[in-house]
Formats: sequence, structure tokens, C-alpha cells
Amino acid sequence: MTETSRPRPSVAVIGGGYAGFKVAKALDDVADVTLVDPSDAFLHNVAAWRALVEPEWVERIFLPYSRLLHHGRFVRDRAAAVEGRQVTLAGGGRLEPDYLILATGSSYPFPAKSDETESATAQAKFRDAHQELRGAQRVLLVGAGPSGLELAGEIKSSFPEKQVTLVDSGPDILPGRFDQALRDELRAQLDKLGVELKLGSRLNALPDIAPATAGPVSITTVDGEELTADVWYRCFGVGLQTDYLHGALAEARNEQGYVRVDDQLRVTGQDRVFAIGDISDADANMAGMATRQAELVAANLRTLITGEGEITTYEQAGVMIAVPLGPEGGAGQLPWIEGIAGAEAISGIKGRAMLVEMYSSQFDAPERV
Repeated sequence: MTETSRPRPSVAVIGGGYAGFKVAKALDDVADVTLVDPSDAFLHNVAAWRALVEPEWVERIFLPYSRLLHHGRFVRDRAAAVEGRQVTLAGGGRLEPDYLILATGSSYPFPAKSDETESATAQAKFRDAHQELRGAQRVLLVGAGPSGLELAGEIKSSFPEKQVTLVDSGPDILPGRFDQALRDELRAQLDKLGVELKLGSRLNALPDIAPATAGPVSITTVDGEELTADVWYRCFGVGLQTDYLHGALAEARNEQGYVRVDDQLRVTGQDRVFAIGDISDADANMAGMATRQAELVAANLRTLITGEGEITTYEQAGVMIAVPLGPEGGAGQLPWIEGIAGAEAISGIKGRAMLVEMYSSQFDAPERV
């Protein structure tokens, strides 16, 4: 059978985040690809904090799915139930592809991510949030993980006159398997920017007012200290998007809610169902890890479809992180750099351009309506 006469298998990708759009794009030329996502555009949320402080970035981080696939189709809908390879969409449609890839990712408080499905509405919300921030003099950030650190750096880089306080119940910034030297470097840069750290400070409750909304903010720590601000941001709270899984797929989730996968990223107990990105237990929740997983599944499915190449297995990348603190600051741990990557390296890799061109170049198909 020739390449042109070989039937193209069907592949459905549920979720169009960093893992989902990447695997759909990579298989577009060898399979009948259907990408399902409730939003009309991919949100490059790696640059979301930059869009908050510099609204001219807002339009650049929303990339329409209608420009992603040259051959396959984009279905704007949500998976209501998935059992085995049977997909029931919220709009009533059904799919049962030859290969199913689950890539629904995770939610996170706005404006790090958005729950708006209309890109125009989401963009307007970003611009409103910018105005709320612009009018605030005192800013409170709750959570000293990568998200909180990045936001602190973005705000102080764009608005050095603002008072920024970063509070966390942990004893240090950036929890995880990172070198202490990385924390020390980031803390030194935050101190130079004028960010006030309140560590080991557990709050009695979160503020009554919604995050990213201007208004008087007043909270107290369990030690009785009062913290006040004009606006606050919730920089913690990942929520895995797996409620639509039924039967054996739901049972494949571990105690934390992640979907268990084997070394080829197939869901445990499944032959042709894969889980990649944030919902998978394969690796850390990061855009770079999601991309690596998408590339591996795409390469393996291409081998199965074309008969060319070899099946490979996924190996964790190890400790890897890049934390920009504004366009010119930041630090990280990267496998190809010995020791701690400093501000110049992180700025060049991520901080200045926030990887926008790398991702927008993937959305190069002619607009289809």
C-alpha cells in the first residue's frame, strides 16, 4: 500500500493548551486530527503577567485555533464525558477516534490564566485588570512559588514606585527540588527591586475582595499581624481538569488527581488513550514539560502510523525552571547551564520576549471559518 493510499487514522485531542495544540499540530499531516477546546483561542499564559503590566501584549498572547491546523479540524466544545475512547461533547456530539489524547491541563486564578472562552472578553478583562493595578499603590501577592515571584518582578519592573508585599506560609520562596542557591539569587534580586517578603506567615483567611480587583484589602496572619493593600493577587491554586473522566479513566487517577501513565504516556490500562501535560503524572506542571510530552506522543504515533522510526519512552527532564523577574531580571536552573542561570541568561531565554514568537509561529494555517 502506498503512502498516499494508506488510510489516515483518526486522532482526537481533548484540550488545546501547551500539550494539546502541540500534539495536534505535529500529527496534522499524517492523521485526521480533531482538536477539541471550549475557547476560540490558545492563551499563551507564560506571558500573562507581562500582559497584565503591559497591555500592549494582550492581543499577542491570544492565538486563534482556527489558524492552527492545515488539514485537521478544530471543534469548539467541551468534553462532558470520556470513557475509554468514547468522547461525549457538551454540545451533544460524539467522537470515538483510533487514538485519543487527553490534554485538558489545569486551571489557575486569573490573570495567570483565564476561564473566559471568548478571546475578546478575556482580552477586555486583562485590560480592566491592568487599570485596577495601575491605580493601586500597595499590592499584596499571596503565594511565593514561581507565579508569585514572576508577578512581583513584573510589577516592580513596570511600576517601581508601587509597594509590593509577597506573603507565604512557607519558610522560604520557591518550594520544590531546587538548589538553595537559586532561592538566594532570586531573593537578592527581589530585595534589590524593593519587594517585601513575609515568609512563614500563615493567613487566617484570604481577602474578602476578589483577586485582581481594586478595593481596600485587609488580612491578618495567625500571629496577629495585619496586612493592607489596594489590590491583591492569588498566586497559588492549581486545579486539574479531569472531572469529565469516567470508568477506568477516572480510576486511573492517583491520590492527587493526576492521571497515571506508563513510560509512553499511555493512560494506565489503556492501549490507545494518552494523557499529557498538567493532568499527567509523568512530570512537573510546566509548559516546557507539556511540550516534551506532546513531542514524544506525536513522534510515537507517527511511527505507528507510518511504520517509520522507533517507539521511544519518556524520561523526566529533571530539575528545570526559569523564573524571570521582569524583562531584565530573574534566575533559573537549566540542564545546559552549570550552576544557577543568572539574570542575563534568563532574560535572553525568556524574560524579554516571553517566548511569544516561538508559540505564535505554530499558528500559521490559513484562517478558516
